[in-house]
Amino acid sequence: MSLRNRLTLLYTSLVGGILLLFGVAVYISVSLTVTRQLDDVLRRTAEQIIQDARVDTHGMLRVMTLPMMELPADVYVQVWSREKKLVDMSQNAARFTQMLDPVGMQATTPVFRDVSLGNLQLRVLSVPLQVGNRLVGTLQVGTSLQLVHATQRSLLIVLLIGVIAAISLAGLVGWLSIRRALAPLQAGTNVALQITHADDLSRRIPYQGPPEDELGQLINAFNQTLSRLESLFNTQRRFLVDVGHELRTPLTVIKGNTGLMRKLGCLDDESLSGIEDEVDRMTRLVGDLLLLAQAESGKIPMARQLVELDTLVLEVMNQMSVLTRERQQIRLGEIDQVLVCGDRDRLKQVLVNLVGNAINYSPPSGEIVIGLAKVQNQARLTVSDNGPGIPAEDLPHIFERFYRGEKSRTRSRDGKGFGLGLSIAYWIVRNHNGRIEVNSKVGAGTTFCVWLPLAQGDCKEESK
Repeated sequence: MSLRNRLTLLYTSLVGGILLLFGVAVYISVSLTVTRQLDDVLRRTAEQIIQDARVDTHGMLRVMTLPMMELPADVYVQVWSREKKLVDMSQNAARFTQMLDPVGMQATTPVFRDVSLGNLQLRVLSVPLQVGNRLVGTLQVGTSLQLVHATQRSLLIVLLIGVIAAISLAGLVGWLSIRRALAPLQAGTNVALQITHADDLSRRIPYQGPPEDELGQLINAFNQTLSRLESLFNTQRRFLVDVGHELRTPLTVIKGNTGLMRKLGCLDDESLSGIEDEVDRMTRLVGDLLLLAQAESGKIPMARQLVELDTLVLEVMNQMSVLTRERQQIRLGEIDQVLVCGDRDRLKQVLVNLVGNAINYSPPSGEIVIGLAKVQNQARLTVSDNGPGIPAEDLPHIFERFYRGEKSRTRSRDGKGFGLGLSIAYWIVRNHNGRIEVNSKVGAGTTFCVWLPLAQGDCKEESK
């Protein structure tokens, strides 16, 4: 059974149950009201008769005005002595040859009972008649229950028809309302099936209702999931293309060198060196990819120890100065003594990547400035260059794997870059509870800024 039918059935059952309880309450209330009215008539009649009842000197019970009383046609009166002999009765009660209520004759207090005399249903009031403490007889006043039964039957028919009509109308209205309310879900199902069949993650589910209701929130969340999946799918596709492109070059070189040596029929040192260089490049590529996979899965190994960031900056500066071969100048800007908690080797890798990028993309005789400062409870590490800068359209993507803009991330001059350095740096900084920012202007250079929390107490206590 579909959700729409289940909700309609639930709604109809709920409405039907409420109407049924309401109908039962109305039926009982009306029945009690009509019965109470009959009881009032019987009680007033009995009181009027008792006022005219007399006991003669022989102890005989008499009702002086009973034959002359004007009683309703359906009200019957009998007066019985204590010896169970009929003393008097109303004119319309002559057709009854027995007591209206034999059981009521045993009552010691006034009592109302429903009795059956043949095909006639009566409501009978039995009142013991006493003189002092002595019982002298019993008065029985009865009336037909035909009006009560007719009222109950009419009311029952009206309630049944009303309940059936109300349940039918509620079911129809509920089905239409639920159908309209669930229409976006059906549209979402159709879109999802179309996406599955066509592999088109660019489609979104349309929704015209209020965005803050449950369906609006669900569809919005689904559309956000589709956007995320589309982004991940495009990233994966681009990643596979980039990996294939990066692997094609070293494999082509290796194949060419092996073909050359086979043609020459001897080992060639230059060809072997080329093969070795390309194998090293592929090894670095695979290592970087594994490191990124660990970082993205949250399983990147991170040591937790106190790191003197100023000492690390000086160490990287001295090492990278050798690589510049005096083509660029690396100098130290402002520097403070800074302690952070983290993995020293990983933080060094971040700094090496940033300085290496600055070296690769700075012109000859360019200048690279490394700075370190404390800003409130954070360490700020900056690496600036006066290279060509990064276009604004490339800035949101520079931390993506293998991303290279036309000017900002072309292959490095030494052929060792794969477009993974900034991605690795990004994940290392994130795993140190920090953030990395970039400011750049075309033709004016680029500045990378790494923010890391300062060490507070024991690093082991801070680690998770």
